Amino acid sequence: MRGLRGLRVRRPWRLAAEATALVVAVVVAFPLYWMVLSAFKPAGEIESTEPRPWTLSPSLDAFRRVFQQQEFGRYFLNSLLVAGTVVVVSALVAFLAATAVTRFRFKFRTTLLIMFLVAQMVPVEALTIPLFFLMRDFGQLNTLGSLILPHLAFSLPFAVWMLRGFVKAVPEALEEAAYLDGASRSRFLWQILFPLVLPGLVATSVFSFISTWNDFLFAKSFIISDTSRSTLPMALLVFFKPDENDWGGIMAASTVMTIPVLVFFVLVQRRLVSGLGGAVKD
Repeated sequence: MRGLRGLRVRRPWRLAAEATALVVAVVVAFPLYWMVLSAFKPAGEIESTEPRPWTLSPSLDAFRRVFQQQEFGRYFLNSLLVAGTVVVVSALVAFLAATAVTRFRFKFRTTLLIMFLVAQMVPVEALTIPLFFLMRDFGQLNTLGSLILPHLAFSLPFAVWMLRGFVKAVPEALEEAAYLDGASRSRFLWQILFPLVLPGLVATSVFSFISTWNDFLFAKSFIISDTSRSTLPMALLVFFKPDENDWGGIMAASTVMTIPVLVFFVLVQRRLVSGLGGAVKD
């Protein structure tokens, strides 16, 4: 009876929590729903003064205009190359750096960690102009390297800080046991430690991929004349016109941009959930 009574007391709070989570999910998902809906709406409904949260005559005209852009495919491949490079390189470098600052004692280690934290506090907008002159001096303007390098610099501090906790969660007794069994340091690093911190790598990869894929500031600032090096967010500018914006094309292009992010998230979702909810057992 006591257990049932406690269940009855906790049930209203649980229902309230679930209702709150549902409301928050609807609020967060509504802009995405409106974007997809606007992409399928005909031009007359998009420009209507009485917008409706549905359409009875869906159309693919906006998507046709998007894919008829000659450079759209090139922009897509450029975005994929830049985001993929940033994800892979930042994950590997962050893994090695997090292992170094966690497992080894060296001078200025604390200072280095503080510098990583301070780097996260600097707004990206404040560094755009200095980065522009730096890329110009190194001859990297109008190249994909001018987009890859800044995103690596901004994603690495967060990745190192996050992976540091995952590496620290691996017990040192496991490392000592591996050495006693004859495993070298490199073998322990890649065959034992790397699989254990893989959920953390997935979490940092999601952050790196989303921030790089959706970047507009660096693409607009560093790609000046060679439009063949532009990324997918730059394709949205085609639909912004001085006289009248093509909102259907903008929403359709935004929908196409969102699909790779959703696909990437679905592919790594299991690893991401296990990384956020699991821990390494001793």
